[in-house]
Amino acid sequence: MVSRLIGILAVSLALSACGGPNDGEPKSLEEATAKARAEAADDGQIDCAVGGATQLTRTCTVDRAAGADGLELTIRHKEGGFRRFKVQQGKGVVPADGAEPAVITPQGDRAIMVQVGPDRYILPATVKGAANRQQ
Repeated sequence: MVSRLIGILAVSLALSACGGPNDGEPKSLEEATAKARAEAADDGQIDCAVGGATQLTRTCTVDRAAGADGLELTIRHKEGGFRRFKVQQGKGVVPADGAEPAVITPQGDRAIMVQVGPDRYILPATVKGAANRQQ
């Protein structure tokens, strides 16, 4: 019995040395989501749902280019389609072709959801006043 307790204590001590919430890992679901979105933006991929899909998946890629009117984004779908947007400071993005309007919905203070027709994209962004808004 004593040897079993010593074994359990040794395992507990070994697990406690593995690190915890203070080792740079997110402490909440919101932090984890923000971290995942930042990492997705860093590797050129974003969450999207195209063609009326209901679930967002990280399958779209983003190409950034300097255009005549500022930064332009081309979001490429896994199936081969794409959408182009112009970045407008303080307003988010607008479709570069202007065919359909974009509906922008803040997603916390670090991202926006952009919907054009049936397609939805989560883009990293700084949302003004998000810290002052109640969610």
